[in-house]
Amino acid sequence: MLRDAWLVATKDLQIEWRSRVTFSQVVPFAGLVLVLFGFALDANRPVLLQATSGLFWVTTMFVSTLAVQRSTSIETTDGARRALLLAGIEPPAVFVGKSIAVAVQLLVVEIVLLAGVVVLYSAEVEAWGLVFATCLVATVGIAAAGTLLGALVAGARARETILPILLLPVLAPVLIGATRAFDDALGSVAVDGWSWLGLLAGFGVINVVLGALAYGVLLEET
Repeated sequence: MLRDAWLVATKDLQIEWRSRVTFSQVVPFAGLVLVLFGFALDANRPVLLQATSGLFWVTTMFVSTLAVQRSTSIETTDGARRALLLAGIEPPAVFVGKSIAVAVQLLVVEIVLLAGVVVLYSAEVEAWGLVFATCLVATVGIAAAGTLLGALVAGARARETILPILLLPVLAPVLIGATRAFDDALGSVAVDGWSWLGLLAGFGVINVVLGALAYGVLLEET
């Protein structure tokens, strides 16, 4: 299964690399949101620094909807999803592969966002290990949940608007946990970030397992 999942992930990433959608649209959108937040709160610098963690992850949530929509559109174009199944690739492998592709794109955006908050907001990172671990674990949960819900709404006519409505509430635990972990890493709030990271890991495991089990059913329905 891992080999098939890697093939699916590679396919999606190659399509993204050729289209340049992530670099030409998603990354600029994320940067613009970060800049606008900075303009809105720059008059009160202490508030901006305290809100940095939340702004980072709210922006990431917005970006995740774009990445998932793009991932879903790849499979609904020209019967690509059916072609994968006819090729003998099991639905769990398709799910894992597409989740990996979405996660890689989100990690690229998060690197840009992290540089943005350091440069634009003058944020000081006190625990880089916690920052990187939080980004990795949270992104796994986001990508898995997004891929599953993307398959759920794939057949809907208004999937571009339905997906954010479904996805953002589901990602609320990730937003809370990742923000608290970042607060600790940035030293803005005295919390135990590693404990929150454990909760994020649990959420990610649940999403991956649930997605692997349910993805095949959703493919048949859509």
